[in-house]
Amino acid sequence: MSDLRLIIFDVDGTLVDSQVMIYDAFSFAYTRAGLPAPDRAEALSYVGMSLEKIFPALSPELDSPTHAALVQGYRDAYFHIRQERGSRASSPFFPGARAALDLFHAQDWTLLGVATGKSTRGLDKLIAGYGLEGYFISRQTADDHPSKPSPSMIHAILAETGVPAARAVMIGDTSFDMDMARAAGICSIGVSWGYHAADTLVCDRLIDDFAALPDTVDQLIGPAT
Repeated sequence: MSDLRLIIFDVDGTLVDSQVMIYDAFSFAYTRAGLPAPDRAEALSYVGMSLEKIFPALSPELDSPTHAALVQGYRDAYFHIRQERGSRASSPFFPGARAALDLFHAQDWTLLGVATGKSTRGLDKLIAGYGLEGYFISRQTADDHPSKPSPSMIHAILAETGVPAARAVMIGDTSFDMDMARAAGICSIGVSWGYHAADTLVCDRLIDDFAALPDTVDQLIGPAT
């Protein structure tokens, strides 16, 4: 097992560009609650956290029942939008993302995992929509863990795979992803195209396109054998 290596991906803002869908869901949730929609940039800056953490942070002046209503409104809208538009239209891959996944998936000694603030239902729909069944040996979501940057999701993936922390790396677009990786004791690679500005990511490496990812992974945790 010690020869295996593990690459853990965030989803929204890292693999797929879902910002239009996500902000539409935010807007629907607030409108249904009779509230003005939040500022787009501010709302998207919280992507990556669990919904139960996002709304109290985004609207601290509101009470707990209203936060709960916003969470449900967001989930209802997200489900409807995905059903209406489909995964490929509502959450398109960033350029080079699918090719990178295919490359790593074909490597016998490389395991892939997901650590995402999405729900299990949302992740499963995305995977099915893109035909990615069997790609990710471990899929950890907000349904079963504390919000990022808690290292809980990474700890679960390491435990499931048996891969040592020194042979694991987290790929993400937010400071929540980078802080989670650091708390779990694994390497991190930030991507410059996501929800948080590149200069805010405290990571081991920063990449500007997926073409740079294979070599960067090899440098940090060693090549696939």
